[in-house]
Amino acid sequence: MRLLLALLGYGMIAVFMFLIMTKRLSAFIALIVLPIAFALVGGFASRLGEMMLDGLSQIAPTGVMLLFAILYFGIMMDVGLFDPLIAKILKIVKGDPVKIAIGTGILSMMVALDGDGTTTYMITVSAMLPLYKRIGMKPMILTIVPMLSMGVMNMTPWGGPTARAMSVLSLDTSQLFTPMVPAMIGGMIWVLFVAYLLGKKERRRIGIVEMDRPEILSAETAEQLAAAEQTELKRPRLIWINFLLTVLLMVALVMSWLPIPILFMTAVALALLINYPNLKMQKERMEAHAANAFNVVSLVFAAGIFTGILTGTKMVDAMATSLVSLLPESLGSHLPVLVAITSMPFTYFMSNDAYYFGVLPILAQTAATYGIDPVEIGRASIIGMPVHVLSPLYAAAYLLVGMVGVDFGENQRAIFKWAIGTSLVMIVVALLTGGFSL
Repeated sequence: MRLLLALLGYGMIAVFMFLIMTKRLSAFIALIVLPIAFALVGGFASRLGEMMLDGLSQIAPTGVMLLFAILYFGIMMDVGLFDPLIAKILKIVKGDPVKIAIGTGILSMMVALDGDGTTTYMITVSAMLPLYKRIGMKPMILTIVPMLSMGVMNMTPWGGPTARAMSVLSLDTSQLFTPMVPAMIGGMIWVLFVAYLLGKKERRRIGIVEMDRPEILSAETAEQLAAAEQTELKRPRLIWINFLLTVLLMVALVMSWLPIPILFMTAVALALLINYPNLKMQKERMEAHAANAFNVVSLVFAAGIFTGILTGTKMVDAMATSLVSLLPESLGSHLPVLVAITSMPFTYFMSNDAYYFGVLPILAQTAATYGIDPVEIGRASIIGMPVHVLSPLYAAAYLLVGMVGVDFGENQRAIFKWAIGTSLVMIVVALLTGGFSL
C-alpha cells in the first residue's frame, strides 16, 4: 500500500509539472483537478471532501493575508510611497538593464532579511516593476532574481526552514546556522552573477535606455506608465505618514504583535482612511487591485486542495519513506551531501512542516548509525531552499508571478536551472568551508 501511495504521489507531481510547463493546463485547474483524480484512483473517494477542507482551512489565513497585502501595497503604489526610491534607482542605473537587474538582486536580498517571502516580493516588485516597464525589460527577470534571493536569504535563523531544523534537532544558531554563513554568501554572489547575466542579455536586446526619450516606450508601456502617474492618486504630502505606517506594519509583522492577516487588514483600512477619505475613491482603489488579488488568492486556495490531498492520503509520507529506503548502504558515509542534494526535490513537493518534522528526524537518525553528527544533516537540509521557493505549495510564488504578470509555468521553466545552480554553488562552498562533510 505504501509503495502504491508513493507511486501515486510521484505520478501526481510529475503530471502536474508536465501540464503546467507545457501550458496544457493552468496552474489553478491543475492544482484542483489532478489531486482529485489521483485520490480517486487511490481509493480515497469517501474522504476526499474532508481532506480538501483540511487543506483549505490550513491555507485560509495565508489566503486572507495575501489578499489584503496585495491591496495594501497596491494602495502604497497609488499614493506614490515608492516614487522617491524609484527616482533614486533611476538616477543610479541610468537605464542600464545590467545595473537594474543587479539592483533588483541587492534590493530583494536586503528586504528578504525579514525571512518573509510575501513582503519581500511585494516591496521589490512595487519598487522595480515601473522601472522594468519604463525601459521595456522582460518582466520574467523580476520573478527570477527575487525568487533566487529569497531562496538564499530564507536560510537565516529566523526563517522558517532553519528554525524548524534547529527545533527538531535541538540545536542552537551557532551550531546549525553560523557554519553555513559562507555558503549563504556564496549563494548571494551567485544570485548577483545570474542577475548580471540576465541583465547583460537584456542590454544586448534593448541597449542602455535614455530615460528622457519618450519614443523608446512602446504604446503599451507608455499607457501603463501614464496610468501609474495619475496625479490625482498621489499623496506627496502624506508620504511620511504612509512611510511610518509601512514601517510600523513591518515591525508588527516581525514582532508578531497580531496575526499577520489581521495586521494587513488593519493596515488596508488605515491606508484607505488616511489617503482616500472619500468613499467613492476607497471603492475605486479596492476595485483597481481586485483582479490581481483574486488571481493570486485563487491559486493559493487551489494549492490548499493540492496540499490537503497530498497530506491526507499519506502520499507525502510514503514518498519520503521510499526515498530514504532507496539509500544504498555504501553511500551512508556520504549522507550529508546526499541530504543536501535531495533537499531540493524533497522541499519542492513537500511543505516545510512535512519535510523538517517528518523526514529530517529520519535522516538524522540514519546518519547517526554511520557516525555522522546530526548537525551536519541539519545544515545540509536547508540547502534546498532556492528550489523550495519555486514550489506550487509555496504561496508567495503565486503572489510574485501575479504581481509581475507572468505565467506560473513559464516562470518554472525559466528559473529551474538557476535555482538548482544556486543550491549546487552553496553545496560546494559548504563542503569547502566545513559546513558539512563529503
